[in-house]
Amino acid sequence: MNRKEAKEILTSMTEGDSLLRHARTVELVMEAYAPKFGEDPEEWAITGMLHDADYEKYPEEHPNRIVAILRDKDEEKIAHAISAHYTKWNVSYENKLDKALLACDELTGFIVACSQVRPEGISTLTAKSVKKKLKQASFAAKVERDEISKGVEMLGVDMTEHINFIIDVLKKNKQELHI
Repeated sequence: MNRKEAKEILTSMTEGDSLLRHARTVELVMEAYAPKFGEDPEEWAITGMLHDADYEKYPEEHPNRIVAILRDKDEEKIAHAISAHYTKWNVSYENKLDKALLACDELTGFIVACSQVRPEGISTLTAKSVKKKLKQASFAAKVERDEISKGVEMLGVDMTEHINFIIDVLKKNKQELHI
């Protein structure tokens, strides 16, 4: 599967600007992370792009719809990572792709939320600010902090370095992402 095909799948099930932007941010972060682990940036980008593709149209079936589509296309590795991007689904974490998606999904969304409450957007956002907001339960209250912690731990990266990495990727794309 290539990104053009993945984008067609995404837009066939997702119309909302917020969810499309989330898909794009996670796509960019995953693509940037892949080389750090000696992995395929295209595969990682597609995984990030499609991880919530069915959420808007089929929230009660998420992620089963997108996982089934990917399995029908013989994209088992991507399908498995997407089926595992929430620890409470009790799917095993078999490789770096599985762990990276878990580590990047919630935290990327949280960092975008942090940037939206700053006058300068992402331009001046720091890991220290993000960590402070993580401790504030009322901020972006739906973001599950334990999912972020588990993902970072499984991926085996330092939390501050991980946050800085995501911020740097998003900063490079701030015009496109409007953050």
